[in-house]
Amino acid sequence: MSRPEITHASLPLTFEVEAINERGESLATPIAGERPLTLYLDKREVVTLMTLGQAPEALALGYLRNQRLVKRIEDIAAVQVDWETDSVAVTTRRRRMDKKTRARMGKRTVTTGCGQGTVFGDLMEEIDSIALREDVSLTEEALYGLLEAVRRRETTYKAAGAVHGCALATAAAQGGSQIVYFVEDVGRHNAVDAIAGQMWLDEVDGSNMVFYTTGRLTSEMVIKAAQMQIPFLVSRSGLTKMGHEIASRIGITMIGRAVNRHYLLFTGRRRFVKTELPTMVA
Repeated sequence: MSRPEITHASLPLTFEVEAINERGESLATPIAGERPLTLYLDKREVVTLMTLGQAPEALALGYLRNQRLVKRIEDIAAVQVDWETDSVAVTTRRRRMDKKTRARMGKRTVTTGCGQGTVFGDLMEEIDSIALREDVSLTEEALYGLLEAVRRRETTYKAAGAVHGCALATAAAQGGSQIVYFVEDVGRHNAVDAIAGQMWLDEVDGSNMVFYTTGRLTSEMVIKAAQMQIPFLVSRSGLTKMGHEIASRIGITMIGRAVNRHYLLFTGRRRFVKTELPTMVA
């Protein structure tokens, strides 16, 4: 694979400001960073994302991938982030936008996305072409391992709050679920897109992976997971009716309200393996 030339322009994730507590005491308090990042594709402005700045290059790539504005990572020549202008310029090898991409950009669907809020083109028309693996499973033990691993990784959230976190992890029960990528950002869709972009760069296959998000499971979140061929979607939050309908239609295994040792399994039950309780002996 011909990898694009990319910058490495990660920003500090937290900043200290002064705050006064309920006792009138002045405290140095960490807060989450937030910057606008305007994405340009072949010199054409696409969108402005509000981001923590942890992985801006991966965020740009993942956004283009999930919106289907660029088909293959090999088509991208460079991803250049410039925080002086709050911009990221993505250059393709064709150097100009084709007619189909321009048409996608011209048609937007308003969604419930946090920090993003639009989807290009007709995502709904492409759902039926998505096929997820049926020969994989997620055990209850692996789920609990993932939840504990995520809890230990949420450093920005613990310090400053105000962010969402997403993780890509293995589904293997042996040795516990292993986190492959973990990203925090001010918008849950930014965190999803950053992981999608990094998967693209590293040629990671999502077909036996679990995707975890702190955000709610909306239609767009479900579709993004499916586009990455990920069969397992887990959230500590709830879900929407359309998210549930699409997850059922695609056949994704969706788990919500997953905190500590509590969860609700909504769809794709055939892939989930519950731990057997020991038999009571009289």
